Amino acid sequence: MVHIWNDPSEVPADFGPSVVTFGNFDGVHRGHQQVLSQLIRIARLNHARAVAITFDPHPAQVHRPESAPELIMGLEDKLVALGELGLDAVLVMKYSLELASLTPEEFVADVLVGALKASHVVIGHDARFGRGNSGDLNTMQELGRKLGFEVLVISEFGSEGFPLHGDQYDDGGTDRRCSSTWVREALREGDVATAAAVLGRSHRMRGEVVHGAARGRDLGFPTANLAPNASGYVPADGIYAGWLVDQAGTRWPAAISVGSNPTFDGVSRQVEAHVLDRPEEAVEDFDLYGQTVVVEFVARLRGMVAYRGPEALVDQMRLDVVQAHDILFAR
Repeated sequence: MVHIWNDPSEVPADFGPSVVTFGNFDGVHRGHQQVLSQLIRIARLNHARAVAITFDPHPAQVHRPESAPELIMGLEDKLVALGELGLDAVLVMKYSLELASLTPEEFVADVLVGALKASHVVIGHDARFGRGNSGDLNTMQELGRKLGFEVLVISEFGSEGFPLHGDQYDDGGTDRRCSSTWVREALREGDVATAAAVLGRSHRMRGEVVHGAARGRDLGFPTANLAPNASGYVPADGIYAGWLVDQAGTRWPAAISVGSNPTFDGVSRQVEAHVLDRPEEAVEDFDLYGQTVVVEFVARLRGMVAYRGPEALVDQMRLDVVQAHDILFAR
């Protein structure tokens, strides 16, 4: 079981030695996974603990909130994804102007060495850290000699991750490196299949089920509406095949709608999931309200369209449900 700490002071005094890296890890995509799997291997070879440091909120939300990227996943899902890789511990550091003011030596001495007892630090060639991003690879190597830890450089660690080759994804014959930017680009276009190829799993959102306008129920297609503050990147408007995972961990096949319900002149964007195979004994009282659920996006069926009226919309929704079911159960 992975240990989760929210401050260096929570790390036990007898913890260590450890092999440590740090980063935002938004999406925990296949590039991150490649690096962290190497970190874990190094830790095992050195009889040490494998530790990742991440930051919350994202530094860009503190330094330039007006242009900060929309996060691929919330902190809870990030910690789940990091834990699934086999890390021994994750230290979540609250990112603030105070943390950003630490010099490179203060960050390394106090956190990496003082709290985590780092014997090895894993970073990339282009790593920057400390006040004003003044620390780099040379700085870390100098601090390693001074403070007694070894610096290991992983060449594929940079912001672009590692290559996703043509045998794994058809990108027109040109390899591209896995990155959080690529995932956001794909989701912005509704291309959840490409996002899944880069992430190594289906993209997901997490949120509480709240009451909506009940139009789906009135049309015979009741939906679980995610609260506006649900975590995870909202993909492009459209209809998707996917899964809804309820609070008990049960996975339900679903047709997912993202958009503003243009047939009814909707304004605000909503994410809502219609469960396809409700239990027969609970068709009328299959109640998810108040539950925190996960919605996973598998395939995009179509874009969002304004229909001439409810009858035309219902006809299309019937087709959507059949197509979603065929996609999900053909896998």
